Amino acid sequence: MEMRALGASGLRVSRLALGTMTWGATTDEYDAHDQLRMFLDAGGNLVDTADVYAEGASESLLGSLLSDLGVRNDIVLATKAVSVRGEARRFDASRRHLLDALDASLNRLSVDHIDLWQLHAWDSWTPIDETLQAVDDALRSGRVRYVGVSNYSGWQLALAAALGGSDVPLVSTQMEYSLLQRGIEREVVPAAEHLGIGVLPWSPLGRGVLTGKYRAGIPAGSRATSEQYGSFVEEYLTAHHGRIVDAVCTAAEGLSSAPLEVALAWVRDRPGVVAPVVGARTAAQLAVALSSEELTLPPEISAALDEVSRPTMGYPEWGWNQRSSR
Repeated sequence: MEMRALGASGLRVSRLALGTMTWGATTDEYDAHDQLRMFLDAGGNLVDTADVYAEGASESLLGSLLSDLGVRNDIVLATKAVSVRGEARRFDASRRHLLDALDASLNRLSVDHIDLWQLHAWDSWTPIDETLQAVDDALRSGRVRYVGVSNYSGWQLALAAALGGSDVPLVSTQMEYSLLQRGIEREVVPAAEHLGIGVLPWSPLGRGVLTGKYRAGIPAGSRATSEQYGSFVEEYLTAHHGRIVDAVCTAAEGLSSAPLEVALAWVRDRPGVVAPVVGARTAAQLAVALSSEELTLPPEISAALDEVSRPTMGYPEWGWNQRSSR
């Protein structure tokens, strides 16, 4: 698998990342084992989790597999902190919470350091200076090697990068990005490119909709039927999104590829993108996603998909007042 630099750092990661949000929940230890082994065999090295995935079970399962397979040194281990489940305060980036969360993640993962520690969301209740000071401590202690953020708006990303400076250099921002969700192109992508911060798209398959499986309705047992994820998926089951999915499926047919391969190849090669984070419930699903590594979209198909999914751009982030020809 092709390797790319993570932002302006010297760290190189595979251009597809393995997501583990379902591990310990709908993905059991056997499928997780097969996924990790398949991903490594394909040349991948960036594995992403979070302290709240499956209430911590994702980290625990990943840590167990890293030990059993003896592959800790073969991967770039990424996790997140800040999100809080089951409490009125959904996000906590206070010094107390962050450092406690880091210790808990290290314990569940059974490792002595995290390669990429990401702030899962912006916490408006905590001064950003306090958050960055806690991250600086984690870096200086050696428990964290590199730092990124997730779900930050353009101004939040720029502020964190400016205040962090050389003490807390941000190397990545993990954001939802796909043909069905291109909002980050307004401000986040330009900010990230200017600051030398790599983009790690989450949900690059549009919450599963870009696989084409919802074109004829909602299949039984799919995410859209679950109580937890139903509304999350249904947001992309509109007529507008359907036209984009149709275009992806048409392109896939012409390229003798699966729709998800086309969708992944498109987002993988967008400006600023380092590695889409691919989450699969089963090893069979992951195998199809990994096959996208062999696909490079012809310029005319990429342009057509770009046009059919183009987001609305306007003042002040776009137009006569900005030096852009797009």
